Amino acid sequence: MLYIILLTYRQPLDVVERHLEDHRSFLAQHYRAGHFLLSGPQEPRQGGAILAQAPDRATLEGWLREDPFHAHGVADATVVAWQPTLRAPGIAAAIAPGAALANGTATR
Repeated sequence: MLYIILLTYRQPLDVVERHLEDHRSFLAQHYRAGHFLLSGPQEPRQGGAILAQAPDRATLEGWLREDPFHAHGVADATVVAWQPTLRAPGIAAAIAPGAALANGTATR
C-alpha cells in the first residue's frame, strides 16, 4: 500500500530548522530500508510531503512516531492511504504494482 504523508508545521521556521538535520536522518533511514519513495518541502514552505510504502497503516504510523518532527512537536502528519490504479508509461511498475499502464483512457 502506498501512503501520502502531509506534514504541517506547528512551529515557526526557526524551530523547524533546529530539528531539520535529525528529521533528514530519519528520512535517510527509511529511504535505505525502502519505505520512503519521495519527500520534500511544500511550496510555500508550510510543511512537507512524503510518499511511502508500508505493509499497513499501523506500521507506517509507528515509523512516523520516530520522526524528530513528531517527538518535538514541530509538525503534524496527515496520512492518506492510496491505491493507484493507473500509472504513466515512465513510472516503474515496482512503485505501484497493481496500477495498470495508462493508455489515455481511464478504465477503472
